[in-house]
Amino acid sequence: MNDTLVFIYLIFFVMLFAATFAYMLKMMGSTIEAFNNTPTRSYGDVMRTYKVPAPHPEMEGIKYGEELLVFSAEEEEDDDDDGDIPAYVGENI
Repeated sequence: MNDTLVFIYLIFFVMLFAATFAYMLKMMGSTIEAFNNTPTRSYGDVMRTYKVPAPHPEMEGIKYGEELLVFSAEEEEDDDDDGDIPAYVGENI
């Protein structure tokens, strides 16, 4: 490539970078302006966006926070002398 093509490539690259940066600044400015112009009358208006969705149809009649399934693990004692193989604990095999 000769120096002329490199220079033209550099010019187009700088123009593309400047256009991208200008577009980004314009979009940030319009977004911030839209946020500042949104009227809010109360806390409820703002939190309406974050409301809990409707429950699953199979969950009708169940209150929020109610336990649905309870599992408690209990250890079984294995003292039936049925010939279990004990685990070897030691240094030499």
